[in-house]
Amino acid sequence: MEAKSSSESSFYLSGTNLLVLLSVALSVATFVLDWSANRLPWQVTSLSLPLITCGVITAGIGYGVVPLLVKLKTGQVIREDGPQAHLKKAGTPTMGGVFFIPVGIVCAVILSSFATNVVAVCLLSLGYAAIGWLDDWQILRRKSNKGISPRMKLALQIGVAGVFCLWLWWSQASITTVSLPFGYTLPLGLLFWLLAVFVLVAESNATNLTDGVDGLAGGTVAIAFLGLGALVAPTASALMIFCACMSGSCLGFLVHNRNPARVFMGDTGSLALGGALAAVGLLSNTLWALFVLSGIFFVETLSVMAQVGYYKATKDNNGVGKRLFKMAPLHHHLELSGWSELQVVAVFYLINVILVGVCLWLSS
Repeated sequence: MEAKSSSESSFYLSGTNLLVLLSVALSVATFVLDWSANRLPWQVTSLSLPLITCGVITAGIGYGVVPLLVKLKTGQVIREDGPQAHLKKAGTPTMGGVFFIPVGIVCAVILSSFATNVVAVCLLSLGYAAIGWLDDWQILRRKSNKGISPRMKLALQIGVAGVFCLWLWWSQASITTVSLPFGYTLPLGLLFWLLAVFVLVAESNATNLTDGVDGLAGGTVAIAFLGLGALVAPTASALMIFCACMSGSCLGFLVHNRNPARVFMGDTGSLALGGALAAVGLLSNTLWALFVLSGIFFVETLSVMAQVGYYKATKDNNGVGKRLFKMAPLHHHLELSGWSELQVVAVFYLINVILVGVCLWLSS
């Protein structure tokens, strides 16, 4: 048995215990949300059944897929300039998104009876998953941290977002305003479509940046999806089912991604999850809620932008700048400041739960 470090003496959780706590908390929350909305938890049109179904299926499939990924030699290449504790993770299979994203998508399409909006969100998610897979594949092929070029990656993300927005304009051209809390609206006109493309690209990259610690992205996205599902339930039951399915798939994935992780989701999973969140926010006109629910992802992204900006602004004559954080994104800064991975994950989970509570309160 591992000895507890002094930094963990007052706050210790194993990866398994943290997963159990998260699963129980989300399961209880879904039951409460269903009962409060007069939905029977065992009905298809609830949050509970899709979440539990996808969680169980994903966890089960993972026991077959993860060993296969190991045999295919999809081991992750770890950054040498990152936290030294991460070097032992070298060789852990990546591309985990190839099994948990399809489970959420297939279940969502079937349980929603092939609702048009759900099919559209699923296709966008697959598009971003394909971009992520291409990036992951190039990293594995080159045996380095560099996948496809940033410009190509961004161009592909904008392209997929543009196709989705064209469909959205064709099917719901009247969407030109953004709903705000307390009944306020923000009319944007044609600028709405620029905002839509930006949200899709930004959200997918934000979840991608958050995926750097065992269980971090999977758990925070699961919480965000559940909160978004509860918010859209009164007006878009099909999208609610999609959110519950994706939340459940993330939980099932955490069975294999909890600390110490047996598999990483890779860009294949993280890009798809962010795109899916953004697409639901656009279709349900809940971008304000998406912004709040994505608070963790937003701060993680800001930390990277601030780090890069500060480094460039403080360059000396030798071209060397100063660092604002010990390392970006923020979760790596916290690790290098003495936090354990489990502490980072647990605190970020708690913050996301609070953000969901804020969203539900603002929408009530």
